[in-house]
Amino acid sequence: MLDMSWGEVMLIGGVALIVIGPKDLPKALRTLGQITTKVRRMAGEFQSQFNEAIREAELEEVRRDVEGVKRTVDAARPSFNPVDTIRNEIRTAVEGRAGGPSAAKDSAKDATGDAGSFDVPRPTPEQQTAQMHGAATPSVAAETSPTIPDSKPETGPTP
Repeated sequence: MLDMSWGEVMLIGGVALIVIGPKDLPKALRTLGQITTKVRRMAGEFQSQFNEAIREAELEEVRRDVEGVKRTVDAARPSFNPVDTIRNEIRTAVEGRAGGPSAAKDSAKDATGDAGSFDVPRPTPEQQTAQMHGAATPSVAAETSPTIPDSKPETGPTP
């Protein structure tokens, strides 16, 4: 405890016996024991309060970290909308495949039947059955592909 050897304890006990006297020595030792108990109890309380303060400081730090993450998420929430992101990616892919924004608008009109729509024939029940069984059938699109006129202007005979 205080790193005292038995010899030192005997010396202190002898001096205490001479100074205090044999009559008052038990009372003095009892008082010394009570003081030592109080000091130990106070030291334990101090240590527990110190540990509690450290835990609260750590919790406060964790609380600040959580609030920082929450603020970051709240700041990112309006700019991150997964539905809009997917919709924009699909729109970009369709526009890129169809040849640009005007072609995508035209194909949307075709699908709704607004402008310039043409009828795509549906496969017959026999063709559907053959497709389900894996038989090779000619493509419906190949059978009814629209003919595109030549882009060369018709001119008369060349002189």
